[in-house]
Amino acid sequence: MINGVVSSTEEGTPQGGPLSPLLSNFVLDELDKELEKRGHKFVRYADDCNIYVKTERAGLRVMASVQRFIEERLRLKVNEKKSAVDRPWKRKFLGFSFTVHKEPKVRIAKSSLVRMKKKIREITSRKMPYSMEYRIEKLNQYLIGWCGYFALADTSSIFNRLDSWIKRRLRMCLWRNWKKPRTRVRNLIRLKVPYGKAYEWGNTRKGYWRTSKSPILHRTLGNSYWESQGLKSLQVRYKTLRYSS
Repeated sequence: MINGVVSSTEEGTPQGGPLSPLLSNFVLDELDKELEKRGHKFVRYADDCNIYVKTERAGLRVMASVQRFIEERLRLKVNEKKSAVDRPWKRKFLGFSFTVHKEPKVRIAKSSLVRMKKKIREITSRKMPYSMEYRIEKLNQYLIGWCGYFALADTSSIFNRLDSWIKRRLRMCLWRNWKKPRTRVRNLIRLKVPYGKAYEWGNTRKGYWRTSKSPILHRTLGNSYWESQGLKSLQVRYKTLRYSS
């Protein structure tokens, strides 16, 4: 950008482009060899690197020496705002973190879950006049890719909880789409709800989100219903990716 005007460049490569990680590997290969020579346990992807040591004191010493190596030997600038010495479970790397256990497990970082839920809320927003078919199609497209990446996580329970939360979001959307009490009563009866219960819940004054967790909707619009509508299960997808031979 020159004087506020976007213009094409003839040198360099855009950050986040497909060539960026490859070029980083060329430049930082010497750093990998240096860390291996020192006997450090580390993981690096492009310019994002975590080095694991036993104590905070060792961490401070290693961070200072590695920063000197990068800036003096490789002539690169270290982003000090993103550099820190901390517990592994308090940091994230490529969207992952660790559990606080003697034998830690790989988990999905909290910030990754926040971004994921934000996307799901956009697709399942009751304010948007999307059809249920469209919502499920968009959810499947997003969830299959998301699960494919985060299936490396060892914490399977989060996928089950996300499944339940997504279905509750869809129940809220469906309840909103039915709008009028008589439409709700009619649709509940079609789902084999007794007339008395259908009339009671069809005329409820409870809000959409609260009603979506009601026993009547939880039973009638449960797992089998959404499976019949084509919704892919995160838990099933996770188990397939983790345990299939």
